Amino acid sequence: MTTAAENEILVRTGPGTPMGELFREYWIPAAMSSELKADGDPMRLMLLSEKLIAFRDTNGKVGIMDHRCPHRCASLFFGRNEEGGIRCVYHGWKFDAEGNCVDMANVPPHQDFKHKVHAKAYPTRERNGLIWVYMGKRKEPPPLPEIDMNLVPAERCDIRFTQRECNYLQGVEGELDTSHVGIMHFGLQAPTDFQTRANNTRYAVSNRTPEYKIEETDYGHIYAAYRPGEPGTTYWRFGQFLFPFWTMPPINDMATNVLARAYIPMDDTHTMIVALVQKGAYGARDGQTNADNIPGASQNYPYLPNTTDWYGRWRLKLNKRNDYEIDREMQKTRSYTGIEGVQMQDQAIQESMGEILERGHEHLAPSDIMINKVRRQLIKAAQSHAKDGTVPVSVDRPDLYKNVRGGQMLAPNDVDWLEAYRRELDSHPWQSVGLKAAAE
Repeated sequence: MTTAAENEILVRTGPGTPMGELFREYWIPAAMSSELKADGDPMRLMLLSEKLIAFRDTNGKVGIMDHRCPHRCASLFFGRNEEGGIRCVYHGWKFDAEGNCVDMANVPPHQDFKHKVHAKAYPTRERNGLIWVYMGKRKEPPPLPEIDMNLVPAERCDIRFTQRECNYLQGVEGELDTSHVGIMHFGLQAPTDFQTRANNTRYAVSNRTPEYKIEETDYGHIYAAYRPGEPGTTYWRFGQFLFPFWTMPPINDMATNVLARAYIPMDDTHTMIVALVQKGAYGARDGQTNADNIPGASQNYPYLPNTTDWYGRWRLKLNKRNDYEIDREMQKTRSYTGIEGVQMQDQAIQESMGEILERGHEHLAPSDIMINKVRRQLIKAAQSHAKDGTVPVSVDRPDLYKNVRGGQMLAPNDVDWLEAYRRELDSHPWQSVGLKAAAE
């Protein structure tokens, strides 16, 4: 059981909290490169309960900083993005992308003290269509994690942002719970509903009560649910948790399941999901083909128009205000939930738990072993960091993220689960599916 005190450690990620300070040791995906234009409009950005603005200067450099002007705290969202910096419209103080004050328009030259003023700004990097920000205290940030799908050219990676109105951990734990797939997503389907014999999801609906293997790693945790497959084989569903909030769910076969998802706390009650998926790997968006046209599989959800407020980006049209357009008749006949789409089903259930799940009400089962292990690992890491600054190995080892994958597979019964995983990964390295590493 997770106590109320432990839950507070897990879910609070604002400045000064144990988990928030741990998360700030890592690079965080903040926006798509395409969201910011040179000398374009500043963008409000909420990350780890901090109100920030993001902008791209005249030279193309991205700045991410506290939205408050250091002079009188007017919001720089209303600022002028011009000539290599953001200028506050209140008194004309101007700051470059690194937070340096470069002009004080209302101060006489002999009284100028711009060299003493600095906006709270964070280091940024761009890699293949994704803007990253480092919000930690290190003078020299650690390297960017070498996640396979962020090492490929932007044209080969489908980057999708989606906002979810609940705590980040509810999203992470949804990805670490593979047993719900055969029930929530495919509860009314039989193995024969999966039209192609190559579609391994039929094993998940043939046996909805898998058993589990799990192991801690330097980057987080790996686990696998297993069930009988074809005679003499075991059907495995491998999933990954990577510090601090990355998941790699077993959406498709290991050969093509080159993807990663980050559940990034905007604040403690809003999450931005950043999905990196190889274009063309599934024949459609994120997991669609895995369902073989089974009702509830579509993933191409329309967005509401973006607005400029703190929570105005990447909101889906189907949401809790319209009950995700649940269809009770479809629920009786074609879909276990009556909600269209795997992702939308996940979103509805995770948001239904409340903005922050009170985990003291839970009764965890053997199927929740990965969830429980990751909670313990996160709490331990946050407490160690709060005590003496110790960080997980993965902060300074970007290579730990490379060639890590979730996915489904069949393996002979007499092969150890981790050995089966390594063999499958070696047989289908990420480069073999048409991907090429790109320079940072």
